[in-house]
Amino acid sequence: MFEALTDKLGAVFSKITSRGVLSEADIDSAMREIRIALLEADVSLSVVKDFIAHVKEQALGEKVVRSVQPGQMVVKIVHDELVKLLGDEQTELNLNAPAPVVVLMVGLQGSGKTTTTAKIANKLKKNKRILMASLDVYRPAAREQLAQLGLQTGVDTLPIVEGEKPAEITKRALNAAKTGVYDILFLDTAGRLQIDEALMNEVVEIKKISNPTEILLVADALIGQEACQVAKAFNEQLGLTGLVLTRVDGSSRAGAALSMKMVSGVPIKYLGLGEKIDELEVFHADRIAGRILGQGDVVSLVEKAMETVDKEQAEKDMKAMMKGKFDLNDLLSQMRQMKKLGSMGSILSMIPGIAKYKAQLEQINGDEILKKQEAIILSMTKQERMNPDIIKASRKRRIASGAGVEVCEVNKLLKSYEQMASMMKQMGKFGAIKGLSHLMKFGAKGQMPFYPMNNKRF
Repeated sequence: MFEALTDKLGAVFSKITSRGVLSEADIDSAMREIRIALLEADVSLSVVKDFIAHVKEQALGEKVVRSVQPGQMVVKIVHDELVKLLGDEQTELNLNAPAPVVVLMVGLQGSGKTTTTAKIANKLKKNKRILMASLDVYRPAAREQLAQLGLQTGVDTLPIVEGEKPAEITKRALNAAKTGVYDILFLDTAGRLQIDEALMNEVVEIKKISNPTEILLVADALIGQEACQVAKAFNEQLGLTGLVLTRVDGSSRAGAALSMKMVSGVPIKYLGLGEKIDELEVFHADRIAGRILGQGDVVSLVEKAMETVDKEQAEKDMKAMMKGKFDLNDLLSQMRQMKKLGSMGSILSMIPGIAKYKAQLEQINGDEILKKQEAIILSMTKQERMNPDIIKASRKRRIASGAGVEVCEVNKLLKSYEQMASMMKQMGKFGAIKGLSHLMKFGAKGQMPFYPMNNKRF
């Protein structure tokens, strides 16, 4: 997401941050390059003009000119303006209404409304009773798709009755949600290939019947600047309360996110990062701005770890490591926990400063390496995993053959294991693992523990 924009802005900032003094010509040149980068990333022209004007006005001020590091001040100004552009208001769903709270999902056909409906329901199901209802009687198997997603996520869906119109399904869904004592009712409306009168009349009627608390527009990042026009049209007719941008993982430009909020005046609430049911992220303007500028997003990474990592298994692993015990079974467990966080690329993109080493990292296929290493460990016997020291030449050949790799790959894994085991022993001695355990327990929002070796925050 935003890969091309991040690269280009990174090149611009590397020029200006390397200079001790910035002239007006330097700032003009930087603004020109930023303008081109934003336009190439599908950001709306009107939005780009306003953005550049605000940044330039501040960049030419005395605060920057007299700054010890004027280049860094310009980067900060761009960051702050990006946050304003993306919207720094509250992005959580408004569920403060009498139950059942109705959430109306709207958008064009193919934008991912049905999948997004299930994703949001899956995210909220821990604390709420949720009912999903499909109002799409036009697209073949649309209602069956939502029913299948309901089974997959464990969220209830409204039973299908053939021959009903969207308005009739809406009334039946409202009645079912009330009698079933559900907290939230998701209404997944039908889409069209383009905005037309029939589509708008239908969703307006559904809105009148259901009186939704939230009206979310689901828009595909791949449609570029057209997303702004779609958002504007739906907002004028319905009064949107939020936007959900899907398939941002499939577009390195994804500039629609930078202009949709500005054009429609409606906040972005979620980002769809893939097809899997858990690949949905709550939108945080400051974190996205940090990613765009190559500053990473450690908070989101820790939050994602807290959601996906098996805490009981993590605690068990930590206790074993504190006792100096770390075998290949533990390494396999760590690999599988890592895979739950997503692709290696998505993890690395959240680490500050990693953009500098992008070219080198692209040459290393981290996901493929993890698959190979998992296959190697699975080719070992229980005894070999618990006691890697017994793995000699003949065993290595057998393991390599079973995993479909060369013997050198087995040697690399064993060497990595030895280095990790040695590190774990050292960390166990100084109590650093206890700090990691504390972090896993309290998460990103809790008090960060102290690192015992130097009394600094871990």
